[in-house]
Amino acid sequence: MMKSIIIGLLFVFVQVSAFASGSYLLGPGDKVEIKVFGQKDLTVETLLSNSGQINYPFFGEIKLTGLTVKQVEKLIYRGLKGDYLVNPNVYVHVVEYRPFYIHGEVKQPGGYPYQPGLTINQAIALAGGLTERASKDKIYLFKEKKKNTKINVSLTFKVNAGDTILIKQRFF
Repeated sequence: MMKSIIIGLLFVFVQVSAFASGSYLLGPGDKVEIKVFGQKDLTVETLLSNSGQINYPFFGEIKLTGLTVKQVEKLIYRGLKGDYLVNPNVYVHVVEYRPFYIHGEVKQPGGYPYQPGLTINQAIALAGGLTERASKDKIYLFKEKKKNTKINVSLTFKVNAGDTILIKQRFF
């Protein structure tokens, strides 16, 4: 019993670590922080605009949309190495993820801060729960990149930043 709990916890930790370290693509609405250790003037905390570009010291405008945190670290590292610093230690992290949206038959529709690993059920809880007329079978997800394509999903389906959830009414 205890062994299965430990294995389960390790599995969750590995999934969250994998998400945080590489698969999340930055997009408009994400707030990121870039630090170069020992170089306070190269620390930047900024919100990505619709263009996905930021103004970074020595570089000017650089586009971060569609990149992972690790890719941004490598981009900054390569740009600083040699001309500015011998071996820069660059750290990038997402301070605040762009929101997801939920509307339809929930008590408090709107945009909510995204957190890695979020499910439809958890998103509904953030929105105050379902209304009395909500259908648990007619839950649709619109992916950020494919706004015109709706996917019928279950309560355990994973939500991503920028996604939109629609809860339809049930008919008696």
